[in-house]
Amino acid sequence: MSTHCINDLAAEIPLSPARGGKQLWARGRCPSRVAPRRGGEHRGGVDLASLAASASAEGFLEHGLDGVCDEPRPGVPRKITDADVERVIVRTPEERPKDVTHWSTRSMAAATGMAQSTVSRIWWASALAPHRSQTFKLSTDPFSIDKARDVVGLCLDPPEKALVLCVHEKSQIQALDRSQPVLPMMPGVPERRSHDYVRAGTTTLFAALEVATGKVIGSQHRRHHASEFKKWLLAHPRFHLHSTPTSASWINLVERWFAELTQKKLKRGVHQSVQALERDIRAWLADWNEQPRPFIWTETADETLDKVAAYCHRISDSGH
Repeated sequence: MSTHCINDLAAEIPLSPARGGKQLWARGRCPSRVAPRRGGEHRGGVDLASLAASASAEGFLEHGLDGVCDEPRPGVPRKITDADVERVIVRTPEERPKDVTHWSTRSMAAATGMAQSTVSRIWWASALAPHRSQTFKLSTDPFSIDKARDVVGLCLDPPEKALVLCVHEKSQIQALDRSQPVLPMMPGVPERRSHDYVRAGTTTLFAALEVATGKVIGSQHRRHHASEFKKWLLAHPRFHLHSTPTSASWINLVERWFAELTQKKLKRGVHQSVQALERDIRAWLADWNEQPRPFIWTETADETLDKVAAYCHRISDSGH
């Protein structure tokens, strides 16, 4: 609503002693005229009862738009100060409770004298989650930066008329059969599996992910040797090998495809033999290639390395 329209509306609203001299106004369209409602009928204007009750016309006439702001509301004064919030935020990552490895909402509430719900809200607003933990490993390869730039550069900007394949192996895939039948999911009850299992054997999957299309070439072998792979490379000189840094196989995009295979097929699968396991892998691979989905890099290697460096700088006592 324009200022001119608001001024016109305010000028045409008659103030009355109803509701202590307060009259409601609207944030909607500017009506040509406004009149009070009597007997449930509109008389030559807009029904004031249907207008938004956000402020009084008196405040608007006296102070303009600043006069329609809400005044302080009654209620219990704030008990948790900014210093209390800061104390929880600082204490959570920098201190540990005496008897356990990490804080919980209850232990932090007992240590600070706050309510558990208050601690939970502070953690949520500050993105603190002491109950969560993840694994990591930094590469010790002396050429890790050069290798990372090389591999990521091939994915971001592959050479013209070149086929870029991300190749790796997923070894020791176990054919596991549960000791008891799996209990199916029901409303309110998740699927349940026994914690122990019978292992029928293992297989190894060699996979080559085509970066441009997302298609995967896969081959399974019960046994393999590094010498076999070297012989294959010597027999195919058109292929040029680009190595990922040591302990940094996550840079290889085919590892992301292995994660899809593990989460969607292998983790909850039941296989009574290696042959059954290999059939399921081949079937899943065929289904994937019917509608392949490429994995796309969104940042350069230097951007990723800068984030790692910034994180290590923040934890200056980490030793990295």
